[in-house]
Amino acid sequence: MQPKVKYKRIMLKLSGEALAGDKGSGIDFKTVDDIALQIKKVSELGVGVGIVVGAGNIWRGRRGEGMDRTTADYMGMLATVINALALQDSLERLNVDTRVQTAIEMREVAEPFIRRRAMRHLEKGRVVIFGAGTGNPYFSTDTTAALRAAEIEADVILLAKNVDAIYDSDPKKNPNAKRYDKLNYLEVLDNGLGVMDSTATSLCMDNNIPIIVFGLNKPDNIIRVLKGECIGTFVGN
Repeated sequence: MQPKVKYKRIMLKLSGEALAGDKGSGIDFKTVDDIALQIKKVSELGVGVGIVVGAGNIWRGRRGEGMDRTTADYMGMLATVINALALQDSLERLNVDTRVQTAIEMREVAEPFIRRRAMRHLEKGRVVIFGAGTGNPYFSTDTTAALRAAEIEADVILLAKNVDAIYDSDPKKNPNAKRYDKLNYLEVLDNGLGVMDSTATSLCMDNNIPIIVFGLNKPDNIIRVLKGECIGTFVGN
């Protein structure tokens, strides 16, 4: 008998750094395989899984170095596709049926993003990874996660980070940082807590999509969240 889960369709937002593991940059394939195994277990519970992956392990906008912001952002979008394909490969080696859809067409490597097709994949139990951001510069992958979550009618956004919750300052630098168990959207925005960027947080607030911020440092944390365990920080109304 399968355990009861609190959410039937999720949007999992993975930072690029999460795929780098302890390496700090690039792709650590052991870490990617560990994440893929967690996703496989979630999918086997009958939960629909959409995923947005960041690209901070490969590329961040280099505005400080004089590069045009639009060019830098497009490079970041391409980097998210590299991460998406790496994750897809790990999932498919675990026999998890997976599709990558991109906001910028590159039909030789992935499907173009079409909402109805994404919904159909989810209904068939496939994992869908959304790459290339929104296809527009000046929008982060956080905003992509919020937008795609609304489009696929996800019940929640699971924000998997390298820290285990939201703090009022960096817990790695400040041992006295205050940890939050629960916040509303306005508290996140007013206090500049940096959970997601303000555009993404506002989009979640407008569409009443809750956000759960948690760490990937322990195995099966995603499963624990789905079962309703209070780990990390809950953001919502």
